[in-house]
Amino acid sequence: MPRVKRGMTSHRRHKKILALTKGHRASKHSLIRRASESMAKSLYYAYVHRRERKGDMRRLWILRINAASRAQGLKYGQFMNYLRESGIDINRKMLADMAVREPEAFSSLVTTAKEKVQA
Repeated sequence: MPRVKRGMTSHRRHKKILALTKGHRASKHSLIRRASESMAKSLYYAYVHRRERKGDMRRLWILRINAASRAQGLKYGQFMNYLRESGIDINRKMLADMAVREPEAFSSLVTTAKEKVQA
């Protein structure tokens, strides 16, 4: 039976782990066992925070819409209710973008929503 040297496989796997933990502090980027623990934790954090970021962005959009609608004399909840009742279907991301980049278009949207509800 021929001799099998198995160093290549583990070496390649270790190199992959060390590449993922590049930039980690202390022994977490140089010792394989510590590096694999650090890598597992960092990948978990990345997974969780990708989902958290979605909520963060939604909170930011709501803040921006609220600030812009209060400048027009409406609270956020009232504004969103007026939009829903008047049949205007724009998501929060677009509304926030409009509030920041095109304030005159946003103000016209507010007045449209007010008119349709009061009529």
